[in-house]
Amino acid sequence: QVQLVESGGGLVQAGGSLRLSCAASGRRFSSTDMGWFRQAPGKEREFVAAISWSGRTTDYLDSVKGRFTISRDNAKNTVVLQMNSLKPGDTAVYYCAAAKGVATHSVRNYDYWGQGTQVTVSS
Repeated sequence: QVQLVESGGGLVQAGGSLRLSCAASGRRFSSTDMGWFRQAPGKEREFVAAISWSGRTTDYLDSVKGRFTISRDNAKNTVVLQMNSLKPGDTAVYYCAAAKGVATHSVRNYDYWGQGTQVTVSS
């Protein structure tokens, strides 16, 4: 019923930038809180950022505050994660996700996920 497709991942040097996009299908996108998560090898899936359905409220993992920005365009059914000042520790597969209700930091709060896009930051 809902499909999420991430794009924009790639290889970048430390200090560089990447812009991840999530294209969403579904009529209820404009009323759905959205989030970005990431998962590095051997690690649990980790909350990165979330945005309310209206775009008026955002939340971030402490380690990415000031470097990453989440935004959305409800007219285009897209969510964007702008990542600046990237560090090798940001290397992971990044996933876009749709929340069941109000977005939280828990993966259990999201019922639809994209396929993931690889972000690799070299030192």
